[in-house]
Amino acid sequence: MKVKIHLDVNGYRYEEEVDPRLTLLELLREDLELTGTKEGCGMGECGACTVLLDGRPVKSCILLAVQANGRKVTTIEGVEHPDGTLHPIQQAFIDYGAIQCGFCTPGMVLTAKALLEENPTPTEREVRRAISGNLCRCTGYQKIVEAILACGERKTVTVVGEGLNRISKKGS
Repeated sequence: MKVKIHLDVNGYRYEEEVDPRLTLLELLREDLELTGTKEGCGMGECGACTVLLDGRPVKSCILLAVQANGRKVTTIEGVEHPDGTLHPIQQAFIDYGAIQCGFCTPGMVLTAKALLEENPTPTEREVRRAISGNLCRCTGYQKIVEAILACGERKTVTVVGEGLNRISKKGS
């Protein structure tokens, strides 16, 4: 038996008939063909599948699509500006070298977006706490933290040098 749901995904209204057991991740990737959201563990542990549900980060691999009925979903495809330019958080991830393989990046960017909308001037500790549900096997998190801090109001991170020998100078 299928269930009819209505949801807003990245500013577009969708009406879908779904199996009640379908996850939001499956709906996004398979039915709506929004493949920027990644499936890592399938158990809500890694954060690769993070999307925003009414502005709050959720693990779409453990959320049923029917639970998104009548709600607003933002995926990584909905973060860039309408003219195709990158969101400042996306640009900061590039500028600060916070992207390596890129698998965790969509979830990290969306988690950062939610944090900065709630708290435009987070501390390093608050950033680390916010991203604690998102695993990254490549960067060691420091570059990700620097990129997020750089997006915060009155926060700057100046990167001196390149590669492993770089030094971070934090200021406010």
